[in-house]
Amino acid sequence: MQRSTVVFLLLLLVLAGVYYYLNNREQPADIALTVEPEAQDSYLFAAEDGPPTRIRIEARTGETVEVARDEAGVWALTLPFEAEADQAAAEAAATQVAGLRILDRVPDIDPEVVGLKIPEYTLLIEFTSGVERKADIGVITPTESGYYMRREKGEILIVTKTSIDSLLALLTNPPYLETPTPSPMPETDTPLPPSATPEAGTPTLAP
Repeated sequence: MQRSTVVFLLLLLVLAGVYYYLNNREQPADIALTVEPEAQDSYLFAAEDGPPTRIRIEARTGETVEVARDEAGVWALTLPFEAEADQAAAEAAATQVAGLRILDRVPDIDPEVVGLKIPEYTLLIEFTSGVERKADIGVITPTESGYYMRREKGEILIVTKTSIDSLLALLTNPPYLETPTPSPMPETDTPLPPSATPEAGTPTLAP
């Protein structure tokens, strides 16, 4: 009985010591954790510029295509010829412009190596803010994931290939509105006019 009492007292002393230690130990200084912000997609053109109002693409070989939006928001094809634009196709091109995502930045590279000394294509975009942006398009990257592009200030980037391909397709397929071709009229026997109707009894010349 006495032994168990001693064990119980020792246990109480141990618990009391632990409690005292936990409540009176020196508190460590707060550690400021630096949490890296979640990486956000970076796009070639800033959203602050607004939606595109004019899209112009020039090829090194001389082809040019341009669509522009009027004050009413209606797209029209202005180059290579003037025509009413296919609104869905023009709006899709504007969406592609807004979605040109930067995959990487390559500051230390020779522009000639990536097709930017003499650009393969030049992209000119005007926005609702009135700002006009220019970007040169070079060759496709070795991994074929993007194109090398150069901003106005000389920064060389890699931009998503699929979006650029959609825009370059406008050079070979301008987004003009195709008008339906009228169907040919069915052939009918057209009666002769009265002056050309032979009179009764008048001999008809043999062909």
